[in-house]
Amino acid sequence: MPKARVLQVLSSVVLLAGTLTIARAQQLPTLAGQDKDQSQSQGEDQSVDTLRVNVDVVQLFFNVKDKKGALIPSLTKNDFDVFEDSKPQTIKYFAAESNLPLTLGILIDASGSQARVLDMEKEVGGSFLNEILRDKDLAFVLSFDVNVDLLQDFTSSTRLLKQALNSARINTGGGSSGPPGLGGGPVPTANPRGTLLYDAVYLAAHDELAQQVGRKAMILLTDGEDQGSQLRNKDAIEAAQKSDSIVYVLLCADRGFYGFGGYSGEGEMKKLTQETGGRVIEVGNKFEKLKEAFDQIASELRSQYNIGYTPTNRAKDGTFRKVEIKSKGGYKIQARTGYYAIAH
Repeated sequence: MPKARVLQVLSSVVLLAGTLTIARAQQLPTLAGQDKDQSQSQGEDQSVDTLRVNVDVVQLFFNVKDKKGALIPSLTKNDFDVFEDSKPQTIKYFAAESNLPLTLGILIDASGSQARVLDMEKEVGGSFLNEILRDKDLAFVLSFDVNVDLLQDFTSSTRLLKQALNSARINTGGGSSGPPGLGGGPVPTANPRGTLLYDAVYLAAHDELAQQVGRKAMILLTDGEDQGSQLRNKDAIEAAQKSDSIVYVLLCADRGFYGFGGYSGEGEMKKLTQETGGRVIEVGNKFEKLKEAFDQIASELRSQYNIGYTPTNRAKDGTFRKVEIKSKGGYKIQARTGYYAIAH
């Protein structure tokens, strides 16, 4: 399958109108197409079907940990309280969803700063996909640098996903030929294009994961530094929240690349992950640390609880509702901070 170009040119006219246009060198399949709906419906757990029928149900996937960070299993709905905008909510649905189908996005940074860690990311990332994906699961692979490229759309084939990961190449935008914006080089913008991280997260959430149901997560392999995105981190966070996606960041960086000043992407990545119920894991350029980080994520994704409730505030006004899950046992809750009340 040839590469599908996800993001090439951001039209200045469209940007003035406040929307993002995605130009594609090749047309991607329609995400809501019949084939995808059929394959997805076959892999959905009955509990998700139930939640889909009732569009008023807010669904939250979360982890519970003790003070040392160890996952806490075997809790019941009586162990939790849920609050929306500080108002208590009645839990209508609860389960420990270790087997619910997972939809996963792997986003790999292919900018110049990743030259010394990219091969490590490919190898360990491929092993992770072998471990985490089951027959009912779906995943896609996306790379970002001076462009954002969809290397593999949704599939349950680990062979295709690993092939896509291995196809990622460092791209600094230099030495390209051909028409700008069609794979031949970057289009000059007010911001120098180098690492379109925020644009990539937005597109992964808005174009890919928002079309899916159930448990959704994306894993970023990056140093966390954005250069040249048209969108900001807050836009990426909002898109991830609207798509109900958990974001993990594996901070992969060869610190020697940055010189004396070091790199500064970690703070923004913490905002992105904390708001969506994931976390940042420091990896550096260590193979074993990256493997351990993937192992931790695999454990967390297979040890999630799922709470559903019908909010007392029924208005579908598009506002952000802050949600807090509290453990009666004093455990730490790792969950997204809220949701947008959007009519479905």
